[in-house]
Amino acid sequence: MSFNKLGLSEAILKAVSKKGYSEPSPIQQKAIPPILQGKDVLASAQTGTGKTAGFTLPMLQILSEREKSKFRPIRALVLTPTRELAAQVYANVKEYSEFLNIRSVVIFGGVNQKPQAAAIRQGVDILVATPGRLLDLESQGVLSLKRIEILVLDEADRMLDMGFLRDIERIMDKMPAKRQNLMFSATFSKDIRKLANGILHHPIQVEATPENSTVDAINQKVYRVASGKKTDLIIKLISDGNWKQVLVFTRTKHGANKLCKKMVSAGISAAAIHGNKSQGARTKALAGFKNGSVRVLVATDIAARGLDIPLLPHVVNFELPNISEDYVHRIGRTGRAGASGEAISLVSADETTYLKDIEKLVGMKIPKEILEGFEPDPNASTEPRKQGGGRNSRSNNNNKRSQNSNKSNNSNKPSNSRRPKRNKRRSEDRRN
Repeated sequence: MSFNKLGLSEAILKAVSKKGYSEPSPIQQKAIPPILQGKDVLASAQTGTGKTAGFTLPMLQILSEREKSKFRPIRALVLTPTRELAAQVYANVKEYSEFLNIRSVVIFGGVNQKPQAAAIRQGVDILVATPGRLLDLESQGVLSLKRIEILVLDEADRMLDMGFLRDIERIMDKMPAKRQNLMFSATFSKDIRKLANGILHHPIQVEATPENSTVDAINQKVYRVASGKKTDLIIKLISDGNWKQVLVFTRTKHGANKLCKKMVSAGISAAAIHGNKSQGARTKALAGFKNGSVRVLVATDIAARGLDIPLLPHVVNFELPNISEDYVHRIGRTGRAGASGEAISLVSADETTYLKDIEKLVGMKIPKEILEGFEPDPNASTEPRKQGGGRNSRSNNNNKRSQNSNKSNNSNKPSNSRRPKRNKRRSEDRRN
């Protein structure tokens, strides 16, 4: 099937062709027609499936065909969980609307809000935003959501993980009840379905997996290693293999910083990206990684969400995630668009439980290897660390996020303000 058969306008097809695309991905084939028909859509699509264009193209067409108000109130809102994803979606909106009379703006925390406010006051059709900054500017009277015609929740599962539910509910209350709603998520979990039931009206449900499955497209390997030898091992692998572009995942911001410093000391150019980094530092690190001046990008899961890094050859789990689904998200950043990819995990004894849960999820036993000089400690405990264990640890993590958020937000909330624990997020993401 070609894009010409999806019912898109000539102006949009011209922009799509300019980007070099001729055939829509499965999620685009399934999502675009019902969206153009004005229906609510619940879509399951992971990174690398073309989901952004799946909602951007029909949204642009709908808005371009409708009569515009002289003052251009915000007519479409795209909510994303992270700054990087917001910037990526905005870039796509700008590219696909090149030949349309459509204005778009992106807003997120971590940067000066004055330029964002000034852009909004000039009139905007599509606003791409993270929840915190959106509510900030709305409370200041900079923007209004009363004329929203289309709402898109992108990576809705991550929004729930990060505790944005209460903010989403507050945003819903500020919009007209009659609107088109589109929700994109990597999974159809119970929480996602519950959220969808409260937002979507008789939605069309579509689902698509990456063209190459995780197992088939990516060469996965596990190195069994003592916890204290991981740093030396990853430096050896990168140096001996002469790897030029490596995305490394750690569980914590502190761990990312520490590993990054060790890499630099070993003569490997590296940069860390996480929630404590300023937006400028995050943008600079990502730009360096893409242009080759930075060989290794060390990231936490939250900071890496939404990163657009095409043809990434190597992903390394310096520490396994304690939520199995996050492993799939991590390694899914390599082996895309038919390219070969390698995903390596450094697994110490206390991560054995996590590894078993991951293998159960991906449906395979991942090949394991031990390098001489980096043998695992035979006396080390196989009990998971205190961060939580296995696939069922998400609720424990959410409780910890709730406690942290409660500490950081008490000074800004009335004493009688109470939230359900599952609705809170880490203080580091308070103003994404």
